[in-house]
Amino acid sequence: MPPLPSSAISEHDQAFAAVAAEDLLRADVYRFLARLLSGPVGTEELTLGAGLEGDSSSFGQAIDGLAAICRETNPAEAAAEYQDLFIGLARGEILPYGSYYLTGFLHEKPLARLRRDMERLGIERDPEATEPEDHIASLLEMMAGLIDGSFGEPLALAEQKLFYEAHLGSWARVMFRDLEKAASARLYAKVGAVGRAFIEIENGAFRMV
Repeated sequence: MPPLPSSAISEHDQAFAAVAAEDLLRADVYRFLARLLSGPVGTEELTLGAGLEGDSSSFGQAIDGLAAICRETNPAEAAAEYQDLFIGLARGEILPYGSYYLTGFLHEKPLARLRRDMERLGIERDPEATEPEDHIASLLEMMAGLIDGSFGEPLALAEQKLFYEAHLGSWARVMFRDLEKAASARLYAKVGAVGRAFIEIENGAFRMV
């Protein structure tokens, strides 16, 4: 298929093409983790996870662990595990919200600060969303969009750092560690391992900015 004429390429596509390959990979990881944590994992996510291949690094080994458990898990099992971990009868074992991890309560000042930054950055709340915006999946999706330009122009690394440190980096590693150790977690223990290893990489990279 021949390339489209430049007049047919949207401004977003041009911005997306200008993002470095390694940053697109970062966005992909953020977005895949968001998919795994936004609701019960289905066949598509399990198939994608099962096809992943890691390397000898800590992150790569966590990826291999996730791939192996995805191959052993069916959607019904994944849905039951999600229910136990994040919903429960009265409440789930894990409360994956920035406000909770930072203050011990839901709908607190961290959520208000996030909403101000969302407005400033032109990020609109999904009208179909039932969770507050500081849910871990929402924040991971926001990071992906800020990196690859899904919300407009891709943010420079220094600006990404400001959003990350304000809303994610201060608590996400602890949440993923809790997920790894959760009594109800099997599939999601491996999701937690991948998330923790990735956040550790991001923390280290942002310290150099």
